Amino acid sequence: MVDLMAAAALMLVFEGILPFMAPRLWRETFQRMTQMTDGQLRFVGLFSMLVGLLLLTWIQH
Repeated sequence: MVDLMAAAALMLVFEGILPFMAPRLWRETFQRMTQMTDGQLRFVGLFSMLVGLLLLTWIQH
């Protein structure tokens, strides 16, 4: 449970970097994402999950 909470906290830190460092870029990116179709958003989500899983697998070995 501690590892899960640490992972969630780290995710929040990473998610906050772009809005903190480049708020205009983050806003423009978010606006572009709201204009994507459901299929495009699903692809982005799938790609993100796969990259995360690959990183976790790479880190564990």
